[in-house]
Amino acid sequence: MAEDEQVKVSLRSPLMLPAVAVIDPELTYSLPPSVTASTGLDALTQCIEPFVSPQANPLSDAVAREGMHRASGALLRAFRDGSDREARRDMAVASLCGGLALANAKLGAVHGFASPLCGMFPVPHGMACARLLPLIAEINVRALRTRMPNAVALARYDEVARIVTGDASARAEDAAVWLRELVAELSVPGLASYGVKGGDIPRVVAAARQASSMQGNPIVLTDAELYEALGAAIPA
Repeated sequence: MAEDEQVKVSLRSPLMLPAVAVIDPELTYSLPPSVTASTGLDALTQCIEPFVSPQANPLSDAVAREGMHRASGALLRAFRDGSDREARRDMAVASLCGGLALANAKLGAVHGFASPLCGMFPVPHGMACARLLPLIAEINVRALRTRMPNAVALARYDEVARIVTGDASARAEDAAVWLRELVAELSVPGLASYGVKGGDIPRVVAAARQASSMQGNPIVLTDAELYEALGAAIPA
């Protein structure tokens, strides 16, 4: 993080790509519930956003679907019982899937917001994603139905809804409802808990528009829509 500029930046280089990655769920057994919730919702976000991205492709779709299936069934269980080995294993796989998916299909507005939020305020990355995930899903679906009713992304949100709810008849709007209920069950705090106020919305939105992750959102959101999403994420 560039603290003087209040910017959270990522480091990228081919030299940082490992020859072998060992994904060991045993390392997560002692995570406290709040960290389980934030990191788990970040992993789920990193499966959903690439799946609805305009840059989605067969490779990213396959791993994103697998990650969503695993996370939707395991995250709440891991939160409630950190010693649930099967849930911890599934979340480890979901996290890996999310990393593979985002590397091949980009992210979206949730991570577009997370970048400036985590630079300007002491907000853990996972908590920023967790709080915004259902709000951005709801606004994306509404915007798509209004301005791009034939968009492929709507059908993809339908599939997200079917995966996370387990209901074969679920539609895109149901995904946002399910995510909102999950965030509530995981006791994710509002951004006000980290010092974010209503007066901060304009500068956060302006910075979020510059974030590279915004390029992966399935539709260009208006300032009013971005203000709405961030405003709804603030209350405790």
